[in-house]
Amino acid sequence: MSRMEQDQYINDRYQSIEDRLKVVRRRLNRPLTYSEKVVYGHLDDPEGQDIQRGVSYLNLRPDRVAMQDATAQMAVLQFIASGLPQTAVPSTIHCDHLIEGTTAPQADRNNAFGGKADLDLANKVNAEVYDFLSSAGSKYGIGFWKPGSGIIHQIVLENYAFPGGMMIGTDSHTPNAGGLGMCAIGVGGADAVDVMAGMPWELKAPKVIGVKLTGKLSAWASPKDVICKVAGILTVKGGTGAIVEYFGPGLDNISCTGMGTICNMGAEIGATTSMFPFNKRMYDYLVATNREPAAKLAEAFGENLRADEGAEYDQVIEINLSELEPQVNGPFTPDLANPLSKLAENARREGWPLTVSAGLIGSCTNSSYEDMQRAASVAKQALAAGIKAKVPFAISPGSEQIRATIERDGLIEIFEKVGGTVLANACGPCIGQWKRTEVEKGVPNSIVTSFNRNFAARNDANPATHAFVTSPEMVTAFAIAGDLSFNPEKDTLIGSDGSEIMLKPPTGDELPARGFDPGEETYQAPAGSTVDVKVSPDSQRLQLLTPFKAWDGKDLEDALVLIKAKGKCTTDHISMAGPWLKYRGHLDNISNNMLIGAVNAENGKVNSVKNQLTGEYGGVPDVARAYKAAGQPWVVIGDENYGEGSSREHAALEPRHLGARAVIVKSFARIHETNLKKQGMLPLTFANPADYDKVGPFDRISVKGLTSFAPGKPLTLVGKRPDGSTYEVPVNHTFNANQINWFKHGSALNAMSA
Repeated sequence: MSRMEQDQYINDRYQSIEDRLKVVRRRLNRPLTYSEKVVYGHLDDPEGQDIQRGVSYLNLRPDRVAMQDATAQMAVLQFIASGLPQTAVPSTIHCDHLIEGTTAPQADRNNAFGGKADLDLANKVNAEVYDFLSSAGSKYGIGFWKPGSGIIHQIVLENYAFPGGMMIGTDSHTPNAGGLGMCAIGVGGADAVDVMAGMPWELKAPKVIGVKLTGKLSAWASPKDVICKVAGILTVKGGTGAIVEYFGPGLDNISCTGMGTICNMGAEIGATTSMFPFNKRMYDYLVATNREPAAKLAEAFGENLRADEGAEYDQVIEINLSELEPQVNGPFTPDLANPLSKLAENARREGWPLTVSAGLIGSCTNSSYEDMQRAASVAKQALAAGIKAKVPFAISPGSEQIRATIERDGLIEIFEKVGGTVLANACGPCIGQWKRTEVEKGVPNSIVTSFNRNFAARNDANPATHAFVTSPEMVTAFAIAGDLSFNPEKDTLIGSDGSEIMLKPPTGDELPARGFDPGEETYQAPAGSTVDVKVSPDSQRLQLLTPFKAWDGKDLEDALVLIKAKGKCTTDHISMAGPWLKYRGHLDNISNNMLIGAVNAENGKVNSVKNQLTGEYGGVPDVARAYKAAGQPWVVIGDENYGEGSSREHAALEPRHLGARAVIVKSFARIHETNLKKQGMLPLTFANPADYDKVGPFDRISVKGLTSFAPGKPLTLVGKRPDGSTYEVPVNHTFNANQINWFKHGSALNAMSA
């Protein structure tokens, strides 16, 4: 399947898919969409599995697991707790999340900044974690990509993804591999442990949203604008429970990496994943990344790598690429789509800061060779006119291969001459790893990025930063102009000689004419079971796990409301990234960030809740710890799409660790709901969303019906107000029999070990 896994063969996978699909076709007797072929082609038991879109829980056999270093810590700790000697499927760890990016001199880097200085510091301060992941990977059969290798999703696309395959990854943007025809799904670490342990992986049978593409992109329009447009149509929860499958004649006009961009940001609409069927652009990419045999196999297997004629979708959206204009989405949410022609008007009306304070390109969403060439073509025009970027301009290469190739081809030189800073091959500012020193916290400002997510405070920990996401070439234009109202399709810039110039539309090669330069070798193969893996009991970064307590066999009685969260509550609000990433392997330490970003409906403040045992206000984690010490159970009340965003299971582990019993909301994001179940929690939804308003912040909550807990059977929430009056409302759940078993054992890991 890759040069690193010489004993794993794609043709074996294709034969298994073919065998399973013969059974599924006989049973369903209808045309299949492409995503159905891949999903049902990985069924554990195709003969006995109930198959109904949006209803059945499927038991699947993914081909591989990928983990980034922040989530890998907890996943590996859980795998160690399972007691198994080796992973059952090919698995990899990618060190990309723990490297902090800088664009100005820093004292802790000897007044240096940028890629090398940032990587050197990361290797020093994260040595304990890197050593743990490296040694554990070597012992348990997990490939290890060292710091500086690149971002997990770019590495997967370059080395592991193949059309028709299925993988899970402990990062919400795992769907990036859908650009190479793979069914790639973001999950929590506990799901990864199931698959690494050789167990079937459970997924609710997705519905299928079809996006028909016609026409051809032109001028400043790019693949990023396709997904920004789709996000504007479907919103951040419109894809929940569905796979987004692209089809139509427009597909052949988008590069393989462009398709990856679209699938990557599909996570922002809540989709299970996004996929493109196999085509010539994928074939060419496989050949360019030294996988021509895989390309030829996919070509021969082509009938199963596209939708059947007459296949039906649950919903269809049509986009004419020829009419698509650049989109700039934001601020504060990735589904607020602003067509470029309307951006200036919208910004002035809403009072968004018009002065751009920073431009950032790259990340897992947009760091391909084509992306970098198109951005460089804009920068090159500015340089020719004697113009440089007016604001800090950061470039994050997606992998060592991309960095080495764009350096060889002169693109890094162009970026640096225009005023850019090339960061390490890592996530950096995209996931909050940005040591931003030029703007004080609380000062309103606008940044423009080619990232995928733009929630408040996500990139720089400043809740007043208005972050907009768009294509790398548009970011470059904004960084050069320094003005959010700048429209490169009609506005001009002033050159150094005083003349007006208009930027020409960007250009760029899909693949490097001279081939890719692999750069420095950064992969470590597993060495074997004799490797020693140690975790110091005094470590502040790593902590071995203690099993959670099993259910006591009783209904939940008189739990306090720790917080009634108001409005958007993403996994960033529940478990912030940025400086907290260093504690991802230490559950007790990272629990000190639990829900500190959530808005308390009672007082409109963040990280301020009333301790109902003392009457005093305190931080959310502090009050939770006080309740836990007193043996007092507690619950969280939440709003719509609770837990959207990153796949981080810490947003489920932390509440469980600090004594939470249930999270009761209007609706959940898919991954977070599953993560809560995996940790033995009760994710419940109000049968009537308006009942959210009935629950007061100081009520005591009981959940009745747990003694007869069963799939499809609602439970009852009984609330007791401070004045003694009570109310009852029905609450729903999506537990199946296996998931109820997790709950009864206290967690999925407990159930697996039982």
